[in-house]
Amino acid sequence: MTTSIDQFIESFLTAVDFQEAVEVTPETLLKDLPEWDSLAALGVIVMFDVEFGKTITGDDLKSCSTISELHQLLD
Repeated sequence: MTTSIDQFIESFLTAVDFQEAVEVTPETLLKDLPEWDSLAALGVIVMFDVEFGKTITGDDLKSCSTISELHQLLD
């Protein structure tokens, strides 16, 4: 089953749980997100495992600079 980028962004927003609404697009730079920190990264790692059955590491996250690149880790 392929997950669309829109579905992925919805899951990402839930996993990171921003305190204030943040607009996220496929081109959004992770480093520009106001609450992108180690706790947010851990939430994304858990999201990949629980929602998508895919194991990723901190190094995988470090290799990504945009939401689209994170989405590509599902392939």
